[in-house]
Amino acid sequence: MSKTDAKTEFGHGPATLRLGDLEVSRLGYGAMQLPGPGVWGEPKDPERARAVLRRVVELGINLIDTSWYYGPHVSNRLIAETLHPYPRDLVIACKLGGKRTPDKGWAPFIKPDELRQGCEEDLRGLKLDRIDVVHLRWMNVGVPFAEALDTLIALQKEGKIRHIALSNVNAQQVEQALARTPIVSVQNSFNIARGKGALEKMAHAEVENPDAVVDLCAAKGIAYMPFFPLVGSSLGEPPAAIAKAAKKHDATPAQIVIAWLLARSKTMLPIPGTSSVGHLEENWAARSIALDASEIAAIGG
Repeated sequence: MSKTDAKTEFGHGPATLRLGDLEVSRLGYGAMQLPGPGVWGEPKDPERARAVLRRVVELGINLIDTSWYYGPHVSNRLIAETLHPYPRDLVIACKLGGKRTPDKGWAPFIKPDELRQGCEEDLRGLKLDRIDVVHLRWMNVGVPFAEALDTLIALQKEGKIRHIALSNVNAQQVEQALARTPIVSVQNSFNIARGKGALEKMAHAEVENPDAVVDLCAAKGIAYMPFFPLVGSSLGEPPAAIAKAAKKHDATPAQIVIAWLLARSKTMLPIPGTSSVGHLEENWAARSIALDASEIAAIGG
């Protein structure tokens, strides 16, 4: 699939979305699987990881989501080594608010000085002077939400962030943030399981009424980037409705779920990750699948 074709063959909704003044394909790439197992350390096959990144650009995918704490530092370094100097239309989105611990765990890193440190880590690792999109990855650990948001607003005024976004937030927090600054995307857990998966709980993901946030973003014209998008389809036997649709469309269960996500909201922007070129191409091909209304309802409404 050429870049010319990338914007013309979506089965549901627009082929592109605006993130402020930036235009991206409505199917991006999440770089979380580039590092080694558990999002820790070097990949077993670094050249395979670089091949995935090169293929991302070749396919016409122009949004990559990453963070300095993937690895840590491994994802960003691989992206810079492989793609820098970056294509003019490539948008890199990051997130701040977390870190890795020596036991390979995940921990909050959301105090103002920590957010600033994380921003500098992303800038340095990605060889950037300014990050296109930065998500405030919210964890309620004693730091007021407004204080954390104000830190990103300050970084934006300093020219280190182009656009501000949110992650792991509820509808009230989205409204609270919009009262202070433009928000170009929200990155929350969303999948057919709707917050019931063990992965979401492990990541302290916001699971309170996720559909409400999706609908709010659609109403406000804000991109919604679902993380853990394939929970419920890629582990074990898929639900009957997904298996039936997969057979009808000659697709994999994962492709059906991506198609369902694209149908769920006009501002949905899935960012499925993979460390395989074949899987990447499979995910990208899902954008052309057009589910009918009965299939959409049966899968998840």
